[in-house]
Amino acid sequence: MTVKNDKKTIRAWTFYDWANSSFPLVINSAVFPAFYEYQTTLREKVTGKILDDTVTVSGHVFKNTELYSYFVSAALLVVCFTAPILSGIADYKGNKRSFLAWFCVLGSFSCAGLYFFDKGNIALSMIPFVTATIGYWGSLVFYNAYLPEIASVDKQDKISARGFALGYLGSSLLLIINLVLITLGKKAEIAAADPAANWYPAKYAFISVALWWFCFAQYTLRNIPKGTPSGKAGEGNALTKGFRELGHVLKELKTQDTLKKFLRSYFFYNMGVQTVMYMATLFAAKEIDWPDENYKKTALIISILLIQFLGVAGSFLFSFISSKIGNVKALLIAIFIWVLICASVYLFVNTPMEFYCVAASVGLVMGGIQALSRSTYSKLLPETKDLASYFSFFDVSEKLGIVLGVFAFGAIEGFTGDMRKSVLALIAFFAIGFVLLLLVKPNRSLENNSAK
Repeated sequence: MTVKNDKKTIRAWTFYDWANSSFPLVINSAVFPAFYEYQTTLREKVTGKILDDTVTVSGHVFKNTELYSYFVSAALLVVCFTAPILSGIADYKGNKRSFLAWFCVLGSFSCAGLYFFDKGNIALSMIPFVTATIGYWGSLVFYNAYLPEIASVDKQDKISARGFALGYLGSSLLLIINLVLITLGKKAEIAAADPAANWYPAKYAFISVALWWFCFAQYTLRNIPKGTPSGKAGEGNALTKGFRELGHVLKELKTQDTLKKFLRSYFFYNMGVQTVMYMATLFAAKEIDWPDENYKKTALIISILLIQFLGVAGSFLFSFISSKIGNVKALLIAIFIWVLICASVYLFVNTPMEFYCVAASVGLVMGGIQALSRSTYSKLLPETKDLASYFSFFDVSEKLGIVLGVFAFGAIEGFTGDMRKSVLALIAFFAIGFVLLLLVKPNRSLENNSAK
């Protein structure tokens, strides 16, 4: 039986955010999208005007960013289909830690594989990106499932926020190191002979993420509990029991009205949040009027760092707000701010300074809405030992949302030829999530926590 609120266990749990957050920051948000866009775009040397931003795969021509969105969607579909089965098995056997470790290895080693990216063979080069994405999101199924097991309800908001804050700080530190390396790379002799070599140091950034993620995760894996089993060890087939556990959770969800309503809202507003995380750098690379390529390269990474550091403050800011007015109202505020941000991007944002202002705004709500969403769901769970199975539903909802959101973002660009029109979909996602969240009636655990 795991002892709740144990300081050593909580410290080890939150430290996994420090380890794995290097992937969404460096690979998903900052370096790899810009690297990919640069490698797959032909520009006029003097003005930087885009001459050709299409790629061909198996005889089919795609916009480069459109194809990127399809690879993201494919990876997350795999997670959607496998996570419920694996989490059911993990719950029954009580070995969440083993699955967490396996996906950690898959994700971190795949990041190293991106070093061999070759624009001449896009389909093959994107395989490590797909498997790294599977590793990252797959590990979060089991990582998130630990929260209600290790922390009491009154402490889950703060502990969830602490994890996100550590993730922001650790990944930002690694990104700063890589920013220095990439900036120095443009001064290397090889850059004079090959302009594309300005992005060569990015390949070493991919290796740094692999080492950072794998090495720091060892502290977590050595100090968190194995997991509490929900069945008798050795009884029946593990795969069959996994399906049975999922069937049990499905029946229980039908009676959890507040939980169902929250998941519906979360599905839509998180669709917007995650699509922004995946596509923001690609949007900025194409739609913002940068003075030159070198300025753009540095500015994109600096803007991501701005989001990261403000994200730390945002995590604790919204944790404080929720303690005063409750989780649901705090989330409604965050979603409304997201609607305003997306509307301003569609209407006004064209210059680097305007993009910096948007990045600052995103930072303040990004960490807050993620941390609050995780802890809100955790508070709504019924008393159960099937934590991984319940969190698999949370994660599947999240992944399906990302699949649809990122796919829609890329498809709208592919259909209209204008990535800015894709932002209209984001506004719709957040607006629907806001309306659905208004239908959620908070229970006592979601109300003002300051009185507790």
